Amino acid sequence: MNLHHSVDPRLWNLASELRLFALDGPPVTRRRAIRAGLLGGAGAWLGSSLLARAATAAPAPKPKAKSVIQIWLWGGPCHLDTFDPKPAAGTDYTGSLNGVLSTNVAGIQIGELFPLLAKQADKYALIRSMTHGSNAHETAAYTVQTGRASGGRDVFPGVGAVVSLFKGYEAGYQGLLPPYIVLTELQGRFSESGFLGPRYKPFATGGDPGSARFVVEGVVAPGISDERQRARRELLHQLNTLERATTRGDPRLAAFGQCEQDAYEMILGDAGKVFDLAQEKDDARERYGRNPFGQSCLMARRLVERGVPYVTINYKGWDTHKQHFQIMRRKLPELDRGVATLLEDLKARGLLDTTIVWVGGEFGRTPRVQWEAPWNGGRGHFGRVFSALVAGGGFKGGQVVGASDARGEDVQDRPVHPSDLIGTMYDLLGIDPEAKLPHPEGIEVRAIPTVAADVKSGGRLHEIT
Repeated sequence: MNLHHSVDPRLWNLASELRLFALDGPPVTRRRAIRAGLLGGAGAWLGSSLLARAATAAPAPKPKAKSVIQIWLWGGPCHLDTFDPKPAAGTDYTGSLNGVLSTNVAGIQIGELFPLLAKQADKYALIRSMTHGSNAHETAAYTVQTGRASGGRDVFPGVGAVVSLFKGYEAGYQGLLPPYIVLTELQGRFSESGFLGPRYKPFATGGDPGSARFVVEGVVAPGISDERQRARRELLHQLNTLERATTRGDPRLAAFGQCEQDAYEMILGDAGKVFDLAQEKDDARERYGRNPFGQSCLMARRLVERGVPYVTINYKGWDTHKQHFQIMRRKLPELDRGVATLLEDLKARGLLDTTIVWVGGEFGRTPRVQWEAPWNGGRGHFGRVFSALVAGGGFKGGQVVGASDARGEDVQDRPVHPSDLIGTMYDLLGIDPEAKLPHPEGIEVRAIPTVAADVKSGGRLHEIT
């Protein structure tokens, strides 16, 4: 019988590599594990407790936030249709979405397809003057998620990787769940971990949380029951004559055994059950929306409830060069329902005060509708001014920061650059923005860059913290 085909190949590969290390020389070290590729994919997070290394962080202020849920609107949402409506600008700017909704906070209005968020405005702040000037997906996404201009010799880590560094295992993070999780696909515009390396790359779940069973990569094997997984594990132990013949008590073999135990705890034990949305009541799932985005919001709440420091929901489909308004009439109600329910649920569970919710994309979209062919009512990329929503974790609700002009084409008041928002989130998380990141060449790099010719700043968002 071929044992390799009787067990999950990911678990087999991880176990095999660790066994070789245990038997052929010195104990497993970070350097040796990197050479073997164990710090990518499942091995990065299953073996993290064995490979921890202290981060070089300066003393940080007492944090208000413990976790971040980043709702990444991949492709760039239009600020005029969402959080910065301009009904007086005329049809060439509003298209068919020319209405606004008053919120439960006097003076704050949002887009007409956000009735649920309109009732929750006391819980969030709107930033209407985000800016960086880049109209390309790759460069804009990089800047928004790192706070730095693109180009240069280094790829800097994104926010999630930095939070994983300072709030992850090095800070005493416990449990088997990865400290940085993406639902469900990586953003794909740049390497999120940058020069920090593969250990800080996010764990992308894959699968669809809205399906009958959320098939999480490396945790849930399609078509294989829990009973069959248990039988495979038993067979592995029966055929593992090498370990039984080896001297008991070897610490290197014990490390391998612990890794196997952790792997099966994720597959069959309580740790992996966090991904089982069937444990939620049907009415809760309905409130979030029975679609991949709504169920991802519910999944994100379950993850921060278990203490995961950083969760990204990669909500794709916002690059609307064509059929913009048709797509918005489908996606905006999904966004409204998912985010409003998430905020309400976090508040009810006592989690909103310690969880930052950050909603936005890499840029906005052209305020003037592109009626001409071939766009026929689309919107292009627009980085001069766009909007973001932030809530929880120390951010004050019922506030608006900055303003765009009458047509949403330029910043009119209080420009907010990506590094300003990121630095503010680090402050709330207790991460010193001046802390040094461990560069592989020993170069001094701080969590937030100093102001330079290519890095602009309008200052931290003290008005909403």
